[in-house]
Amino acid sequence: MSVLLVISGVFAVLAGLVHVYIFFLESVAWTSPRARRTFGIASENDLQATRTLAFNQGFYNLFLAIGALLGVVLVIAGSTTSGWTLVVFSTASMLGAAVILAGTGRRYLNSAFKQGTLPFIALVFALLGSTIGV
Repeated sequence: MSVLLVISGVFAVLAGLVHVYIFFLESVAWTSPRARRTFGIASENDLQATRTLAFNQGFYNLFLAIGALLGVVLVIAGSTTSGWTLVVFSTASMLGAAVILAGTGRRYLNSAFKQGTLPFIALVFALLGSTIGV
């Protein structure tokens, strides 16, 4: 496997871990002070009103993370076509979600940047590694 594809795999794993953390905040720890600060939830009413939505969205993030992580595991195990398909699909979906988040308002640009940078890097290195193969 090329060095570029290894770098892609590393960034896919990191992106997956970030999305597992987002899952934790949204689906497990939504009412914690850390989640309230992270997502800018000002009032208890807002917290309760968004709890079910956050719980659901957290699982979307978890499923994307599982796809990226499982893809890397499959690549390591020798199932490269299936593995890279999962890695590219999952990281492209993560990046797409970050782009949508960025488009919802200036307030979300920092979060979108944090959510989308690692998958973007994984995709760039996957593309480079699959085309120039260094």
